Amino acid sequence: MSTGSATGCLSAADRGRLGRRAQLLAATSVTYNAIEAVIAVSAGLVAGSVALVGFGLDSVVEVSSGLIIVWQFRHSLPETRERQALRLIAVSFFALAAYVTAESVRALFDNGQADPSPIGIGLAAASLVVMPFLSLAQRRTGRQLGSNAVFADGTQTLLCTYLSAVLLVGLVLNATLGWSWADPMAGLVIAAVAIREGRQAWRGEGCCAPAGPGPGTEHDVDSEGGRSCSG
Repeated sequence: MSTGSATGCLSAADRGRLGRRAQLLAATSVTYNAIEAVIAVSAGLVAGSVALVGFGLDSVVEVSSGLIIVWQFRHSLPETRERQALRLIAVSFFALAAYVTAESVRALFDNGQADPSPIGIGLAAASLVVMPFLSLAQRRTGRQLGSNAVFADGTQTLLCTYLSAVLLVGLVLNATLGWSWADPMAGLVIAAVAIREGRQAWRGEGCCAPAGPGPGTEHDVDSEGGRSCSG
């Protein structure tokens, strides 16, 4: 989906403002997900929950994704780092998928059962409330900037919302019905979605085409990394 017509020509001031917003949203995501990762991995190790550990590692991936966006927009011409940013985000997705797949398969064949984790259930529920709003702001900013990398960062946050729902169902089924298979199956769902998102990021697929000039305009690359247009 191209947003070239929607973004049109952004002024240097607009691109600077949107770039700062992208960095602020990325920093917010990094802070939240760093806390989430520590809680999820710790609770997952205590409970023996591969899905909860996988969710925590996904939070680590989101931390790295946010840091990549901050790194990209620290450059005077952020779009020159767009492809590198997307590739780095893709690699982090693939690493997550590999780990969670291996651990989920091992858990399925070990016939072990994760202990109930009230902390994990509470964490998943909290993320279901917080993540949709952050994702919406990130994806909207990505569209306005014409940046697939910023949009992909928002997609990672949206993925966290879906994974929170999957995790919550798996943990509740395990805790209430003793369905030991629910936890590793939730982990495999997490891995499958991570692979899909990683492939899209690697290919540079997303919402956006770089904002360009309208018909009959001249443009120059401005100091904020955008295009300034004149009729």
